[in-house]
Amino acid sequence: MKAFNRLFAAVLGVLAVIFLGANLFLIKINGTDGGRPYMVEINRLALKIEQGGLDSLNPSDFKYVTDIAEYGEDFYKSESDYAVREINGRLYRFDYRASDNGKAVIAAVNAILGIMSVFIITAVLYVKIKIILPFDRLKNLPYELSKGNLTLPLKESKSRFFSRFIWGVDLLRENMEKQKKREIELQREKKTLLLSLSHDIKTPLSAIKLYAKAISKGLYPEKEKQREIAESINLKADEIESYVSRIITASREDFLSMEVKDGEFYLNALVTDIKGYYSEKLSLIKTDFEVGRYEDCLIKGDIDRSIEVIQNIMENAVKYGDGKSIYIDFGEEDNCILISVKNSGSTLSASELPHIFESFWRGSNSERQGGSGLGLYICRQLMHKMGGDIFAEINGEFITVTAVFVKA
Repeated sequence: MKAFNRLFAAVLGVLAVIFLGANLFLIKINGTDGGRPYMVEINRLALKIEQGGLDSLNPSDFKYVTDIAEYGEDFYKSESDYAVREINGRLYRFDYRASDNGKAVIAAVNAILGIMSVFIITAVLYVKIKIILPFDRLKNLPYELSKGNLTLPLKESKSRFFSRFIWGVDLLRENMEKQKKREIELQREKKTLLLSLSHDIKTPLSAIKLYAKAISKGLYPEKEKQREIAESINLKADEIESYVSRIITASREDFLSMEVKDGEFYLNALVTDIKGYYSEKLSLIKTDFEVGRYEDCLIKGDIDRSIEVIQNIMENAVKYGDGKSIYIDFGEEDNCILISVKNSGSTLSASELPHIFESFWRGSNSERQGGSGLGLYICRQLMHKMGGDIFAEINGEFITVTAVFVKA
């Protein structure tokens, strides 16, 4: 900006020098005979008089000279400007009308230079206001971004040259800020999950230690009892192995990245997969499972992620319900397909309902159930990425979780 200001001052200085030089040159030209055409005409007429006398003059030769008088009485009295010339020993008075062309030329040149100066100054100021100043506001942005300072927004600009560029840079800053917040959130969630899993491992580990002490002290001499203890230890070991597997998963860089592929699929493909998996599983635990009627249609989204969403909802219904009944119903509203999973035996209070989609949140009905509190949180994230939504409602002893898919 300082360099541009120096350039602007230099432009003003050059314009001032041009003005001064042009005026001095014109004044100098105007001071010579070339700048006084009436003197040229007087000299020309004097030469003709010298060669042919006063009678040799033709009035058509007069342009600036208004009268020529020989020396006599009242010779020096004239209301006009005049010049005296001695020709062939006699004095002649030449009355003349001075020309204003010199002043007109000076005025015209100054007017032209003035217009050019205004144009140049306007152009320079336009460049400063429309290009230099908007760009100057961006000069500290790369440095601030390199320091991780992503919170300071850029002011909007109406510049036709930089408005879209500034908008794009500010959008980049916002995306970087969101990405940074998301990375911090993921790190927090990973740390919280690792702490949760580490805490959960203590329970089966303590049981194994107790069984080991009991066996070492010979508290279970019966073979049958020892076999039961061995099976219990094996189950607890499997539980620990499951926790370790989840810790390894949580340690991966792509943990909770939840990538979704843009695509389309038929509702029937989703329902067939869910129905085929849970019909047999729920029949083994004597849970009444029903799937309502629906009309097949094309849905926007990722089929694999959509199956994952419904499976997570179904697993919650199995885990936290009373095992009596689970129903899948369908609805249609505003070009959307609603898939609702309803189960009986809900003990969740109405005050807890708004929190069930939060990460690592576990309700009062999960005291005797394992888990990390991420299932429904993941469902919500996936549904949002596919342009849909998810919500829940409680009606008596029934809780219904509904996934909203957009029709293609």
